[in-house]
Order: sequence, then structure tokens, then C-alpha cells
Amino acid sequence: QVQLVESGGGLVQPGDSLRLSCAASGFTSASYAIGWFRRAPGKERETVSCISSSDGRTYYRDAVKGRFTISRDNVKNTVYLQMNNLKPEDTGVYYCATARSIPFFVIAEINSWGQGTQVTVSS
Repeated sequence: QVQLVESGGGLVQPGDSLRLSCAASGFTSASYAIGWFRRAPGKERETVSCISSSDGRTYYRDAVKGRFTISRDNVKNTVYLQMNNLKPEDTGVYYCATARSIPFFVIAEINSWGQGTQVTVSS
């Protein structure tokens, strides 16, 4: 069973940066997608970004393109989300998740979820 443990959330001001980490273990397949969802207060959970384990292809939602960067360290089995120029609308709980591939990185097809880490962007 895949286990995902997030860290790196916090309270920052607009324009600041944060880096989220997701330590993963228990994979039985070498090919999968791993990345991040977020749930803002009063809103549905939405995809933020993900990366393919096999070829490093990435996906970003339009609202974070140019500000967020996803990366992976295969030795440490850890995925990172570098978030720059944070905005108040980035506030929410960020969840690490896995799916069989990038096209399946949607809520209904997620295989494993982390517990979530809070990101608050406020002045």
C-alpha cells in the first residue's frame, strides 16, 4: 500500500515562497503519476500539478503555471512542489496523491492520498 507524507506548509505573505514535500513509499509499479491537489475553504478539491514517474512529464493547472514547479527525487522517493509568488487564492489544504498516469490524475481515479498540509497566504 502506498503511503504519502506531506510537509512544508505554513503561513506566508503574498509574494512569498514555500516548498512542499511528499515522501512516498510502498509503490508496486514503476510507472505512475504523483502530485498535488488542493482544497480552498468552501471549494471543491482541485488538481494543482503532477509529474510522471516514468518520463518526468508534468502537468500544471493554468492558475499556477509560471509560479509553481513540481520535481522529483527518485533516490529519496520524494516529490516537491516549489511555490513562488504565492497569492491569497493559493490558500488551502494541499494533498499529495498518486494515480496510474497523468491523464488519470483526477479525484475519481486517485489511488492514494496523503493527510494534507495547510498553506495560508495572507497579509
